[in-house]
Amino acid sequence: MSGPTGRTTAGRPAVHAGTFYPAAPAPLADLVDRQLAAAAVAAERRGGEAPASSRPLGLLVPHAGLVYSGPVAAAAWQTLRAAPPATIVLVGTNHYVPALDGLAVWPSGDWHSPLGDVEVATALAERIADLGPGFLAYPAAHRDEHSLEVQLPFLRRACPGSRIVPLLAGFPSRAGAERAGTTLGRLLAEVRGEGTDLVLVVSSDLVHYPAAAAAARADRDLLAAVAALDGAALAGLDEALRRQRIPGLVCALCGLDAVLCSLAALRAMGARTGTVLAAATSADVPFGDPDRTVGYGAVGFA
Repeated sequence: MSGPTGRTTAGRPAVHAGTFYPAAPAPLADLVDRQLAAAAVAAERRGGEAPASSRPLGLLVPHAGLVYSGPVAAAAWQTLRAAPPATIVLVGTNHYVPALDGLAVWPSGDWHSPLGDVEVATALAERIADLGPGFLAYPAAHRDEHSLEVQLPFLRRACPGSRIVPLLAGFPSRAGAERAGTTLGRLLAEVRGEGTDLVLVVSSDLVHYPAAAAAARADRDLLAAVAALDGAALAGLDEALRRQRIPGLVCALCGLDAVLCSLAALRAMGARTGTVLAAATSADVPFGDPDRTVGYGAVGFA
């Protein structure tokens, strides 16, 4: 793989197959299909809590192991099944590149998955990488990251044939994240106006490691700010939660940069409202630890 200035790369392997999700195609497809079907049934029982348009402009999805966060992620991805978009712009949480400053673009080369390869929308990726400060072609940043890879099984089952533009977000300031997001959103609005059917999907988990009850309370407030597309409130809540010294809490959103950037992009694309589609914590699975939990949320934006 090339470095930050590289424009081409070989395809990306499924480096987390067998850890975050099953490596064998049949068990993986069965798991994802069951989670998507359960999410669709739950949405129907709630009266179809979808955004106000026929399909969302964007989604928030979690990115833990699929046995933990998969049911929540499925609640978001199932909203795209009826009319899969042609292109999905994926904005991921950066866990592994501490010096990242901006949106790292994967410019070309298929992403491999046990359920089939996913093509990258190279022309759009190049346009994003060329937006200027805050954007860079940097495939190596994606090498070890899981936050986007774990979305591919859902994408392959819910949106077969869709292409992707993978981006990783890392910013030293809220202002930088929102500035880049606004620039990105203006371009995506332009691309939609040119006739390209696309959706923006941002990947982030919520609170990390408090007890289950504290996690659920904090997540409820975080998701309300996300659904309101209110970056200022979200950043303030993140800071307030850290100041409260909640036992076990190490962060409110691991993907705060990605979410702030994406909310700004969605506002520039014309999104005005968000709907919380699902929420849970890792304690909600039978083997989850209620004393040390991670929160998950799904939101649709229209």
